[in-house]
Amino acid sequence: MDVKMEAGWKERLADEFDKTYFRRLTDFVRKEYARTTVYPPGARIFNAFEHCPFDRVKVVLLGQDPYHEPGQAHGLCFSVPDGVAFPPSLVNIFREIHSDTGAPVPESGNLTRWAKQGVLLLNATLTVQAHAAGSHQHKGWETFTDAVIDRLNAERKHIVYLLWGSYAQRKGGIINASRNLVLKSAHPSPLSAHRGFFGNRHFSQTNDYLIASGQTPIEW
Repeated sequence: MDVKMEAGWKERLADEFDKTYFRRLTDFVRKEYARTTVYPPGARIFNAFEHCPFDRVKVVLLGQDPYHEPGQAHGLCFSVPDGVAFPPSLVNIFREIHSDTGAPVPESGNLTRWAKQGVLLLNATLTVQAHAAGSHQHKGWETFTDAVIDRLNAERKHIVYLLWGSYAQRKGGIINASRNLVLKSAHPSPLSAHRGFFGNRHFSQTNDYLIASGQTPIEW
């Protein structure tokens, strides 16, 4: 597996690449790409780390799995490439941003623009088999992405963590809430958005915290 990521991340995660679980994960992922259709494209597995350098992380948005339908996943949680129709959760995210901040719904669901401003768009599992949600869970990715949060915990502070839904909230249990802002709500999925995602005002709260801690707010 070609680990393509920004140098600061690569340096801090180098120890993980040598661990037994990561070697097994690499073998599994290579075999999966060879035998079936897997998303995102191999070159984009670590896209979140390429676009959001370690030293510039201001916000961490925790997702679960990449999108598992054709053309959607490109290595940034909740994001889709330019020209791809918005999945339902992303529709609801943009709806809440508009309600919260007044920002218009964008023409593209490509969230690379967020990543370049310091939003780490991190899925817990970085690959998935086509049409099979959760198919690459419990293969080692969760251990790796826990290590990502550990490194941020150890070296960084004043980061906003957005934990939407019970899965993200469980994974975010290791976050140091005394040094950072942890915001929790229901997931933006149509199944749960009306149970607390809509009206959570996480986007304005994030920017208020960033400004208060001397950082530049995110242009959502």
